Amino acid sequence: MSRDAERAVVLLSGGLDSTTTLAIARAEGYLCHGLTVDYGQRHRAELASARAVADAFGVEDYKLLRLDLDRIGGSALTDPAIAVPEAPGEGIPVTYVPARNTVLLGLALAYAEVIEARDLFIGVNALDYSGYPDCRPEFIRAFEALARLATKAGVEGARLRIHTPLIALSKSEIIQAGARLGVDYGLTVSCYQADDTGRACGRCDACRFRSEGFAAAGIPDPTRYR
Repeated sequence: MSRDAERAVVLLSGGLDSTTTLAIARAEGYLCHGLTVDYGQRHRAELASARAVADAFGVEDYKLLRLDLDRIGGSALTDPAIAVPEAPGEGIPVTYVPARNTVLLGLALAYAEVIEARDLFIGVNALDYSGYPDCRPEFIRAFEALARLATKAGVEGARLRIHTPLIALSKSEIIQAGARLGVDYGLTVSCYQADDTGRACGRCDACRFRSEGFAAAGIPDPTRYR
């Protein structure tokens, strides 16, 4: 099968990182199937952004799955009773959603098996991020090994690959890479407490990393703030 015909599932949140990841996957010649998960996140505006990004990039297929992680809670992103921190803190912040990337990759893996895709893309980053354990290279390597053991495709000899093109990049490097590929970052929403129209708070971790990234990249920040 030629590279132009290879399918890939791209996890798409509507944020800066996943949008850049989609742009990279498409530039590498993959037929991109977008997957967004509505897991009960408080920043609902990112779901509309994910749809807009998928449309802008002309993904091969796009799916929105609903999963009520808010019924489990344990995170400021899924439990409105837990405040989103607006200042840097110590350790893993309360915006960590328990097992989120494990769950999302599991869903992407299931989708990939059905469409016979062997490649999954996820926009995790281990530099300019909040310290989430499921954004580390060790986690990705372990999940890739699990994928080969836990799936029909893997057991039958398919090489399932999880691509993390942003994992070792700074936020400014991510933005520069996206700009070279023509990404319209005005479509994206990063804020953990964006309002219903996608306007950002300008104070949370996600806003801070995004703002500092654009400044360091020397690229105008298209973020709309409240």
